[in-house]
Amino acid sequence: MTPPASSIATRLGALDWGELERSLWDRGYATTRPILSARDCADLIRLYPDPARFRKRVDMKRHRFGEGEYRYFARPLPRLVQDLRTHAYRRLAPIANRFQEALRRELRFPPHLRGLLERCRAAGQTRPTPLLFRYQTDGYNCLHRDLYGEVWFPLQAAILLSRPGKDFEGGEFLLVENRPRAQSRGSAIALERGALILFPTAERPVRSARGFARASLRHGVSPLRRGARYTLGIIFHDAA
Repeated sequence: MTPPASSIATRLGALDWGELERSLWDRGYATTRPILSARDCADLIRLYPDPARFRKRVDMKRHRFGEGEYRYFARPLPRLVQDLRTHAYRRLAPIANRFQEALRRELRFPPHLRGLLERCRAAGQTRPTPLLFRYQTDGYNCLHRDLYGEVWFPLQAAILLSRPGKDFEGGEFLLVENRPRAQSRGSAIALERGALILFPTAERPVRSARGFARASLRHGVSPLRRGARYTLGIIFHDAA
């Protein structure tokens, strides 16, 4: 299904955020219908070879992060990326604050992205973190967390830009959760092109006999069996 030719704020506003929040509480992640069109996805992929659009390139094998590479966008962010970051944050901030309350943490997050980025600047975190990933056959991403400094937002997002089954096979999104006094639980999630997946950056509240306990999480990508897979990552806090 092709998303309507409307603003990112309108597309995000049309999602059922009550259901997305329930999924985050119940499953530890939430997925949406496609909110980016095929053209949107192709336009972002076409940015990848242009070094002027990025502040840093990371060879994952060199750092033992996996097999593949990713590039962090430089400022100014592409309009589409900036709009996604700004308007998704506004929807996620209340959910993040309810997570904080359940975990009995005093810190609350401001309602708009600029407030979070002001906190980042005060902590010396000034580098933008939205990024594009490129995986090819046998490429994968090890389980990890995207923290980048003292200030970090509890939720983040990713959007698959390639066509599963056509551009690539394999490459499922992986999420592994560790609960207190329990074995790890893993999820392998097949994404649609243009759809959001929302997931915790490092931890989330899970129900326990005494209310809520803290579950820690890491995410990654399973190996590609063939093809090429591009993904947009939306991290809301900046990096030191």
